[in-house]
Amino acid sequence: MQALSIWPSRSESWPSFVVTRLDFELVSCYNSIKRKQRRKRFYFCDSLSHKNGNSFRSQKWDMGCKFFCIYSRPEVYTFSKPKKGCFGESFALTWASEELAVGNNVMEENIDSLNDFSENKDIGHVRLESIKVRDSNCGNKYDSESGDNDDDYDDREQGELHLKDKVRSENSKKVDFSRVQLEAEKGRDSVRGNKCDTKGDDDRRQIHLEEKVRRENSTRVDVRALALSLHSATTAEDVDEVLRDKGELPLQVYSSVLRGFGKDKRLNSAVALVHWLKRKSKETNSSIQLNVFIYNSLLGVVKETENYDFVEQVVNDMAVEGVHPNVVTYNTLMCIYIEQGREVEALNLFEEMPQKGVSPSPASYSTVLFAYQRLGDGFGALRFYVDVKDKYQKGEIGKDDENWEYEFSKLKNFCIRICFQVMRRWLVNSENFSTDLLRLLKEMNLVGLRPERAEHERLVWACTREEHCAVAKELYARIREWDTEISLSICNHVIWLMGKAKKWWAALEIYEDLLDKGPKPNNMSYELIVSHFNILLSAARKRGIWRWGLRLLNKMEEKGLKPGSREWNSVLVACSKASETSAAVQIFKRMVEQGEKPTIISYGALLSALEKGKLYEEAVQVWKHMLKVGVEPNLYAYTIMASIYAGQGKFNIVDSIIQEMVSVGIEPTVVTFNAIISGCTRNDFGSAAYEWFQGMKLQNITPNEVTYEMLIEALAKDGKPRLAYELYLRAQNEDLALSSKAYDTVVQSSEVYGATIDICTLGPRPPEKKRKVQIRKNLSEFCSIADVPRRSKPFDRQEIYTSQKEGLHK
Repeated sequence: MQALSIWPSRSESWPSFVVTRLDFELVSCYNSIKRKQRRKRFYFCDSLSHKNGNSFRSQKWDMGCKFFCIYSRPEVYTFSKPKKGCFGESFALTWASEELAVGNNVMEENIDSLNDFSENKDIGHVRLESIKVRDSNCGNKYDSESGDNDDDYDDREQGELHLKDKVRSENSKKVDFSRVQLEAEKGRDSVRGNKCDTKGDDDRRQIHLEEKVRRENSTRVDVRALALSLHSATTAEDVDEVLRDKGELPLQVYSSVLRGFGKDKRLNSAVALVHWLKRKSKETNSSIQLNVFIYNSLLGVVKETENYDFVEQVVNDMAVEGVHPNVVTYNTLMCIYIEQGREVEALNLFEEMPQKGVSPSPASYSTVLFAYQRLGDGFGALRFYVDVKDKYQKGEIGKDDENWEYEFSKLKNFCIRICFQVMRRWLVNSENFSTDLLRLLKEMNLVGLRPERAEHERLVWACTREEHCAVAKELYARIREWDTEISLSICNHVIWLMGKAKKWWAALEIYEDLLDKGPKPNNMSYELIVSHFNILLSAARKRGIWRWGLRLLNKMEEKGLKPGSREWNSVLVACSKASETSAAVQIFKRMVEQGEKPTIISYGALLSALEKGKLYEEAVQVWKHMLKVGVEPNLYAYTIMASIYAGQGKFNIVDSIIQEMVSVGIEPTVVTFNAIISGCTRNDFGSAAYEWFQGMKLQNITPNEVTYEMLIEALAKDGKPRLAYELYLRAQNEDLALSSKAYDTVVQSSEVYGATIDICTLGPRPPEKKRKVQIRKNLSEFCSIADVPRRSKPFDRQEIYTSQKEGLHK
């Protein structure tokens, strides 16, 4: 029960209990008052060693007042507040118990006689209004549920009411510090005009004071033990058995006990205690009257135990007893409603406060913002903050409290955190809230809410889907604009996201920022941007847009990125697909000049380009060079060379290549034979093409549509329309769907050579195969990124080396 402490009984003076003896109780309560809506606390400090006629004080503290006593074991107690910083409520105990820690900071003041201080001053007494206090708001943080702060608020109000009663009853009577051996009796004599002039009077007064302290100690209430004795109580009768002999205790004691029940989750005991208090309040001559502090403590127990079914019962009971709720009551109820998921009702309760004459506290405003956070309404939280800001600037709230400037700054930071928490929630939602998020960021700028870089970075990390690219780009731009530094990991994350959203140009811009503005890119940055280039180069390879691929290579070198074999091979394959033989040769040479070792894919693409350009001799030279440098051919390279030798009519070399393939464990495929037949077709070797078709059976290779179409074309050129007709029917029997071009070739060749065929047997003419249409939007986007023309242009040999030099000198 950490919230409990020792409280005075009703029979003793409340202010006299402010300071406790260090060797008696280290967990003693402190007294507090509130003036002008400001929360104050007393703090105590103790001089550590004394000499007759001397006083010691610490240089670390501003003394509100000082008084002196001379005993056989002198002790001096005084109020103080720290000059700088906030050290918490227990600093005096620590200071007094660690004497050596401040030994060098204690200065000695010689006092000739006590008479100098007894004239017009009361030794051992301090007027309440002369005590310097420290603002208890220092170091406090916003508690969105405000439960603990509200309990302290109630304690302070109860202490204030008790102190006011004492002050009114005693008029100008001063605070009695007999608990810490202050000379209260001497102070009263001083008020009457008496002076203490002899040492004997001091000794007698000290003995009298010690006896009084012993009597008062015997009447103190141990709230901790009292609460433990009530733990098992479940009814008012159980409470009465424990408290029957205790007499009438201050209501502060019961409030402390109730808060302790909340910490220990003892709702039944708390309800039983309140029922017992209600019963006592109705007895004749009873001074116990239920007040708002008791009910607030009970609501706190309900909130801690999460037994919200008792909330309405407590509120109704307050109305029956005629107890009007205060700001703590409303704050606690709002927190309970929020925990129940009734955020709208909590907001309505806040709107009700001014109507009931209750002024909201800073905790009230923070609770409202917390309700908007739970609702996921960032715009609502922002509107509420703007409304509070306008009222504060107009002086409608906080004008009587100088600490409201500090409270408003905390409210501002709290609103920023809530807005960003709502935005993070939007980003992880399955729906796309990117538009709302960008609008909320814009409105935050308009009202002057500028978050820190860390908040922006958290949002960037939450951007993981393609639709988040606009948000990530905006956040990245804000960090660059508002801060001098940016995390490299954030930049890499944005580069990755831009690539995922196919915004490669935007990713390249971020990489350029790393090169120009910093931080220096690392291996991750390099790999990410190169991977994006590879995506673009793969698109160029598939479409055969070699110019695009070439300029992408130039762009890479311009940005300090060295293309590897993968990038060079993509451009070479694009040249091969586009039948750009000269471009392939020049790019291959540039690759070697750049120090990149060609791979089998590089040689295969170059051989394919040479074969399509019918540069058979050059292809043979490349093949021999490849074998010489130790690059082992693969199936694709063997297939190209078989096609090249077939085109030259060197079928014996083709046979040797097939045998070599088998010997090294590479089995010929239908693609290999199709390439040989295609080479024969292009060079008018129809009979040889048919022989290689027959040889497929020996290799147990099944022909496909391409095989039949190429062979039909070769036979038609060779003047064998009847054989072409039979192959067409054979393909139909094998359920192969030949193209309309093969159908037209059979019909036309039979007409040219006068062959008799049954056209009805051929069946209807096959439909035209739809060519794969490139989506112009995507192609245009790719061409814009690479800065290449949309239509092909004749190859300019100087373009390769000119682009290279320009890229290297930029």
